[in-house]
Amino acid sequence: MNKIKVLHVGKYYYPYRGGLESGLYTFINELKDKLEIQILVSNTKCKTVIEKDSNLTIIRLANFGKIFSQPITPTLFFWIKRLKADIVHLHLPNPLAMVFYLIIRPPGKLLISYHADIVKQKIAMIFLKPLLIRLLQKADAIVVSSNNLIILSPMLKEFRAKCHIIPYGIDINKFEATPWIQEESGKIKSTINKPILLFVGRLVYYKGLKYLIRAMKNINAKLIIIGDGPLRFKLRIWAKLLGVNHKILWLGEVSEKMLPVYYHTCDLFVLPSCYNSESFGIVQLEAFACRKPVVSTALPTGVTFVNLNDQTGLSVAPRNYRALADAINRLLESPQLCKIYGQNGRERVEKEFNKEKIAQKLLKVCEGIL
Repeated sequence: MNKIKVLHVGKYYYPYRGGLESGLYTFINELKDKLEIQILVSNTKCKTVIEKDSNLTIIRLANFGKIFSQPITPTLFFWIKRLKADIVHLHLPNPLAMVFYLIIRPPGKLLISYHADIVKQKIAMIFLKPLLIRLLQKADAIVVSSNNLIILSPMLKEFRAKCHIIPYGIDINKFEATPWIQEESGKIKSTINKPILLFVGRLVYYKGLKYLIRAMKNINAKLIIIGDGPLRFKLRIWAKLLGVNHKILWLGEVSEKMLPVYYHTCDLFVLPSCYNSESFGIVQLEAFACRKPVVSTALPTGVTFVNLNDQTGLSVAPRNYRALADAINRLLESPQLCKIYGQNGRERVEKEFNKEKIAQKLLKVCEGIL
């Protein structure tokens, strides 16, 4: 029996860092022996590169810059037209892919992963909304990461019958506390010698880092920030103006090998996201895998679906630095509560978000629409 051929169309792919890219990489690694997969994404350079590995083909298209967060890849049109698949799997938001798909109307079933609404570009949405509605009408199935997103999104409500809830999953084994990780973690702890908070993510507006930095005025701890992005210089200036830069360790991007070390090093993980662009927060799962409690914000998105308030961590109002500081201090003052929440998080990620279980759900959707 021939394998189902699936064409994924997204913005970027591993090793590009991002929650969507991380989730897609986990899905594909788990399913590449069961499906014939092609991935059509943007490169980070002005050059098209094709990579092949058994049942997996990755085409990274020449990138001529960005408009807002949309990579400019005009050759995407010709590749969508050229590549044939049983299922075209569009990852949205991706305005360019939406437009090209509707013009070309390629053969094969249409599967949409609806990762988030377009929140910031409200003027653009005036023009994109009719196209998005048309695309959702044509879809044979729509995958969303949580029921919260269906309830929240003005676009998804009328398409609820087509929606399949499949959250992101992670490879739990990558975050096991090996002897080497424990040794490296111990070195960092002894050097810092005070409670450690951790943030991992892109330095962009919706991550809410400016509120966490402001909260540090009332927290006696060291904050490790892992990640890079367009706000890195503004955030550092903000930290200096507030007089808390000495409490912050700015690491930029770190290797995949070192990332679990920092998760195991911290006392708790913080996700201070402040806008609905944060639709899930896969980094929370990574913290859970390392038995760390999470302090996150009570956005009406999948963030609160992942981090259960008073079970796996604490949830506070977005853009409220005082509430953020209070929640962090509450956990720092109670190692026993941190331990309970951390263990609950570990059990939750093992039960609900392990990569094998999640990948099987996606495979069933693919088989179902055919």
